[in-house]
Amino acid sequence: MTTAEKQNLVYFVSGKMYINLTNLCTCKCVFCIRDLNATVEGVDMHLDNLRADADEVIKYIKELSDKIGSEVVFCGYGEPMLELESLKKVAKFIKENYPNVKIRVNTNGHANLIHKRDVLPELVGLVDIFSVSLNAENAQLYKQITQCSYDAGVAYEGMKDFIKKSVQYGFKTYATVVDGFEGAKVNVEMCGQIAQDLGAIYRVREYLNEGYS
Repeated sequence: MTTAEKQNLVYFVSGKMYINLTNLCTCKCVFCIRDLNATVEGVDMHLDNLRADADEVIKYIKELSDKIGSEVVFCGYGEPMLELESLKKVAKFIKENYPNVKIRVNTNGHANLIHKRDVLPELVGLVDIFSVSLNAENAQLYKQITQCSYDAGVAYEGMKDFIKKSVQYGFKTYATVVDGFEGAKVNVEMCGQIAQDLGAIYRVREYLNEGYS
């Protein structure tokens, strides 16, 4: 086993390479795997310093380059867009060295709220796909589910605006909800209509207590 396979900055789910940039997040979702399972695919995802070093991540990607596959996903125990500069640096390395690899970012859609600017233009050419957690059909339920650090309306409208802008900039954009979690009953049909209105591809994820891809 290589050094990289023993650590938690770069890990694998269903044969895909995942990158765990941070354990920090603007949300504390009721179904978040971080609070339900100690590990993902047997890997303890908790980072000692809560954040990953981009150069360290790149080192592990190089070490595991024979396993990189067709898609790399930024998704770990936190919100990857909090570490925007690291994300851009790692994505740039991947694009320059593995040009056929697609890059997906799984995000809560709060990046523009976090950084107080529209960050999407900075990611054109670096990211191919955004999978954004729509989570609910209204702001009140969204707040209940995500327990986010922003006011309900600000967070919900900010997330939807991120989805809309992502589509406009030409990123392949998914809007997702989790169905089947007992403590968070969403109207999947209404959420589907919202996703359609925003121009995104709708994806309903069945609740799984071992995580999502």
